[in-house]
Amino acid sequence: MSSLHIENLSDTRNRLLDEISLLGYDEFNKNPNPTMWSIAQVSHHLFLTEKAFTRAIEYGLKQIPTNQVKRKNLHHALDRTKKIEAPEIVKPNLEPIDVLEVIDLLNDSRNYLLTVLKTVKDMSILEERSVVHPVFGELPLDQWVELIYLHEQRHIDQIKEIKYLLGLNVNS
Repeated sequence: MSSLHIENLSDTRNRLLDEISLLGYDEFNKNPNPTMWSIAQVSHHLFLTEKAFTRAIEYGLKQIPTNQVKRKNLHHALDRTKKIEAPEIVKPNLEPIDVLEVIDLLNDSRNYLLTVLKTVKDMSILEERSVVHPVFGELPLDQWVELIYLHEQRHIDQIKEIKYLLGLNVNS
């Protein structure tokens, strides 16, 4: 895994925090329509997803290395015209939540990820071990890491759309 992945994780998380940190409780928890998540729900989903992905990476690190896994082009994960139903394990809480509480959760999930990654002595192991992803199939562990920030980028765009629909100022 390259330092580019770590940089992308950091940059994307900073963009997410810029989008949510100044929102009031009502803005954060308001659904633009009954079929869409609120910004709070999107943010909670990102926390749950990062935590689930980190558990998958932890599990994968205990597996036998294989070089047989075909690498996937994950950038189409950014295409929001293709709706992907979130698995139950990463569906957000429906109860309102405070922005600062979600930021704490996001910090916790990021610390968990970085702690797991720090246990890896040789980062090339992440390319040799894999775990099945519910959407993309068998993925090398380094692509699980890549998918964390690509998934977050996808949802930052969703947050911007929700802000627009709610008539809030949208950061560029």
